Amino acid sequence: MKTYSAKPSEVDKKWLLIDAEGLVLGRLAAVIATRLRGKHKPMYTPHIDTGDNVVVINADKVLLKGKKRTDKTYYWHTGHPGGIKSRTADKILDGKYPTRVLELAVKRMLPSGSLARQQIKKLHLYAGGTHPHEAQTPEVLDVASMNEKNTARA
Repeated sequence: MKTYSAKPSEVDKKWLLIDAEGLVLGRLAAVIATRLRGKHKPMYTPHIDTGDNVVVINADKVLLKGKKRTDKTYYWHTGHPGGIKSRTADKILDGKYPTRVLELAVKRMLPSGSLARQQIKKLHLYAGGTHPHEAQTPEVLDVASMNEKNTARA
């Protein structure tokens, strides 16, 4: 019995469209990270990019459960002494780049390295309901119907 290892020429990359409106942030990020890496395919090979291209619309309407919207803090450092900065998820979602919350969640679910940097480039996030990737004819992936916990309960 031989172990199958995919070659880059054998990989069939699809385009997927996900509407993030009303979906829970962490669960959506886990689905997106799985699709970007290609772990949903039987031909998955850890050192080859076997993942799909993912287009996410309404990324600014993603939900954070509990008090995370006001309590979750994102930190970064400017590189200067005492240059630690912070911003809450609420201010980021209401600010100039509301897709950054979902981008960071997906990026932190990928392994660090050159392959992950290549895979994160296949993620296309848009705050509104339109996207410029109609020519690729992305197929719709309904994340809400995968599990009832993917959406907020009333």
